[in-house]
Amino acid sequence: MALRFFSIAIVVMALASSFANASDPNPLQDFCVAIDDPHHVLFVNGRFCKNPDDVNADDFLFRGLNKPGNTSNPLGSKVTAVNVNNFPGLNTLGISIARIDFAPYGLNPPHTHPRATEVLVVLEGTLYVGFVLSNPPPGMKNKLFAKILHPGDVYIFPQGLIHFQLNVGKSNAVAFASLSSQNPGVITIANAVFGSDPPISLDVLTKAFQVDDKVIKYLQSRFWYDNN
Repeated sequence: MALRFFSIAIVVMALASSFANASDPNPLQDFCVAIDDPHHVLFVNGRFCKNPDDVNADDFLFRGLNKPGNTSNPLGSKVTAVNVNNFPGLNTLGISIARIDFAPYGLNPPHTHPRATEVLVVLEGTLYVGFVLSNPPPGMKNKLFAKILHPGDVYIFPQGLIHFQLNVGKSNAVAFASLSSQNPGVITIANAVFGSDPPISLDVLTKAFQVDDKVIKYLQSRFWYDNN
């Protein structure tokens, strides 16, 4: 009996290790171009697969990342994401990309990607970027890792950690981000906390932020712009 449980424990730990080291599942075929029509197709990794006989070169082409995003908004930034939702050829391949445009002093606000690590490359401008660690030791604060980036610099934001980018220059800035998921997801912290529908209870937020309920009501009354 003891040997049996030991064997099961070994299998569980091996599976846990496998899951911990994986992002998106590895593909089991050359490609699986996503398609909405489920007729005569397979359901793979959240998306139906287009019949391989109908796949063509255009399924692996996306155009438009040479065009600047519109930064005329309260944040002064625009994320142009290219993922499986608008580029079906990415399905099951475990990658995506985004262009991020910044007006002078524009901000890509604190957010997380629950399913992806991000690699950021600066093309133009000067960005102040950073991410915050999770699970600080007792009595310690969450550690911030931050740097000033210039054209050609590369920075990494580990999967799931809160991070941000701020244009600290007087001119426009452009960066490209590669992400280790076909559909990395994005949770913008302020939008999620103060702009949820229905709203999070005042009892929860006043205690969480240690502020008066009038402050929470004011924040919940604001329009939380989405730059994605």
